[in-house]
Amino acid sequence: MDTPTDRGIRYRDDGFIVEPNLLSRAEVDATIAEALAVCRGDRGPIDGLAELDEGDTDAEIMRRHLAIHFPHKISKLFLELLSQPAIVDVLRDVIGPNVKCMQSMLFIKAARKPGQAWHQDENFIPTRDRSLCGAWIALDDATIDNGCLWVLPGSHVHGVIWPSKPHETQDFDEGRESFGFPESADRAVPVEVEAGGVVFFNGYLLHRSLPNRTPDRFRRALVNHYMSAESLLPWDWDGRLAATRDNRDIVLVAGGDPYAYKGTENLTFPYVRREVPDPESKLFR
Repeated sequence: MDTPTDRGIRYRDDGFIVEPNLLSRAEVDATIAEALAVCRGDRGPIDGLAELDEGDTDAEIMRRHLAIHFPHKISKLFLELLSQPAIVDVLRDVIGPNVKCMQSMLFIKAARKPGQAWHQDENFIPTRDRSLCGAWIALDDATIDNGCLWVLPGSHVHGVIWPSKPHETQDFDEGRESFGFPESADRAVPVEVEAGGVVFFNGYLLHRSLPNRTPDRFRRALVNHYMSAESLLPWDWDGRLAATRDNRDIVLVAGGDPYAYKGTENLTFPYVRREVPDPESKLFR
């Protein structure tokens, strides 16, 4: 495992780091069990949740969902995982002493399910100081075969949000695809990680995932997004908020919040990510 200095340097230079074994086997198992409860609807309503058939196995229930956004809004366990101590220790090294979280995403990606095209997370979640960081927690061993992350190391250093457009392949879900960047996709490297390991990556880093090509394996992951608490968050997450405002639907996970006097809001809600592009969707513009 990297020292704090090593991980900070590699994160700065490469745009990502991999920290193994930040979650114990017991924590991983508990998170998978909680994911099943969320997919069953046991934790509350979710926009787009699949209808279940009597006699569905646990695997069949989970397989009906590609990804669920904001599970921390209805699950105590997912809310607590935002502040998991080993993860927060790394966030302090790569972001700073004061850290807030604004999003959680539960990716289930069963066998034969699609991946995501090249994109930059800060294209969707803008900060004012380029501090956005994704913490990608592997709940299964993530391999090339079952659709692990691929990254373009160093692609974050330009500080540019590249244009995006709808893709034209069934290999990817409804998210848009970045284009026009100078890096060749031939430079992409797979980020294979064992269950319990965490990939931390910069919001400007170009990354994607390919479909799960296995016949029967999941590639489940919990992805939480964090940023410096010193920065405002002008995130119009669903097209209804003024783009210049400071989104206060956040959870402080480390240090202090200079804007605590504003209070917090409850703006987001859990919903299921679509597998195919929806031209009317505002959520992945």
